[in-house]
Amino acid sequence: MVSVTSEASRGRSKKVCVIGAGPAGLVSARELRKEGHKVVVMEQNGDVGGQWLYQPNVDEEDPLGRSSGSIHGELKVHSSIYSSLRLTSPREIMGYSDFPFLAKKGRDMRRFPGHKELWLYLKDFCEAFGLREMIRFNVRVEFVREEEEEDDDDVRRWIVRSKDTLSGKVMEEIFDAVVVATGHYSHPRLPSIKGMDSWKRKQIHSHVYRVPDPFRNEVVVVVGNSMSGQDISMELVEVAKEVHLSSKTLDISSGLSKVISKHQNLLIHPQIESLEDDGRVIFVDGSWVVADTIIYCTGYSYKFPFLESKGRIEVDDDRVGPLFEHTFPPCLSPSLSFVGIPRKLIGFPFFEAQAIWIAQVLSGKSSLPSSDQMLQSVTEFYRSRDLAGIPKHNTHDIADFTYCDRYADYVGYPHLEEWRKLLCLSALNNSQENLETYRDSWDDHELLQEALQSSHFTNLNP
Repeated sequence: MVSVTSEASRGRSKKVCVIGAGPAGLVSARELRKEGHKVVVMEQNGDVGGQWLYQPNVDEEDPLGRSSGSIHGELKVHSSIYSSLRLTSPREIMGYSDFPFLAKKGRDMRRFPGHKELWLYLKDFCEAFGLREMIRFNVRVEFVREEEEEDDDDVRRWIVRSKDTLSGKVMEEIFDAVVVATGHYSHPRLPSIKGMDSWKRKQIHSHVYRVPDPFRNEVVVVVGNSMSGQDISMELVEVAKEVHLSSKTLDISSGLSKVISKHQNLLIHPQIESLEDDGRVIFVDGSWVVADTIIYCTGYSYKFPFLESKGRIEVDDDRVGPLFEHTFPPCLSPSLSFVGIPRKLIGFPFFEAQAIWIAQVLSGKSSLPSSDQMLQSVTEFYRSRDLAGIPKHNTHDIADFTYCDRYADYVGYPHLEEWRKLLCLSALNNSQENLETYRDSWDDHELLQEALQSSHFTNLNP
């Protein structure tokens, strides 16, 4: 079988466009440059951080985050972070392999800090490795398409058209490779509910939720029992008249049960049957409530409105594919790749492993299987997910440390430390039992000491 890494690409520096300067894009830029490539990062906002760059003003965004009115299908607001959001994982497990997420004096030193602290960590990372010089800020990528092949079948290049959002200047450039690192917590995934389009009262997606005050004294229905649905419900219960949490299942965690038992104005319901013109929200068990506002905490979809791939890479019910190991589209590899698609894993170390692999494949240090072999692998992966009864829209939900370690083996990246895995599970278990307090009260002190004494924290470079 012929390797996809061609002779033409071996040992040669590539001109690479990285789209996005969030956690995935920043570490991609670092690893690509380390491997000798010439890197341009295009970032639509005025600073680094991606999702972690808090955007308090959502007035211009569609309340349901629909981007249909936009020519390129992009949103006005990228970040979906709300003001009070705190990390759901302890800071010790979050950092890149050689840049621990340390508590710093004068900043938010909590183990589960607020979102600003993670943004400052990303700024520190950017500063420590001199990444800012590679980034063009306030530049939105409008389209990416393959350059028409002329005479060399072995070399694929990409035309990237970008627009400076401040000056309006449009640029078209040619790159040897494009790395897509645009995140997946921006484009709302909405349910289909009878009467939803004609319901006259307020409906928003959590993408535009920032603070609880606008919902003071209202009857609010929160749809979705996710971490954000639970967080937002617990915050609203202090100001709203009533909060009705609609969940796919009434088999809820003991942590959520404890919260509901504490608050008379917080009630749990099954899924919604229909929305009525008189303001009623009718649930599938026949119960109903007249609501002022519905907040959909129903997750996010993958969208790449700038990518013109002639159908060779598509998003089908949130399955981005075909992608070999969630990273490389077989027939467009290695010149097109994606970092940060997988969910339900310890993100930053995984993005780092992806970035190293992409950088090494582009330089010729590593090689990929043939297109046919990669496609076969993707087909087998899809079949295994189907047999396991996993819905298509959960294709990229990993929730498997073994997979992360196996992925790391492609480039000899270190396996996740045992303490990192155990601290992750400990926080998850604690949140299931003690939803209101798990970020401030824990019993994993021995594990924490093991982590802090590990080489991740003790081998600090100046």
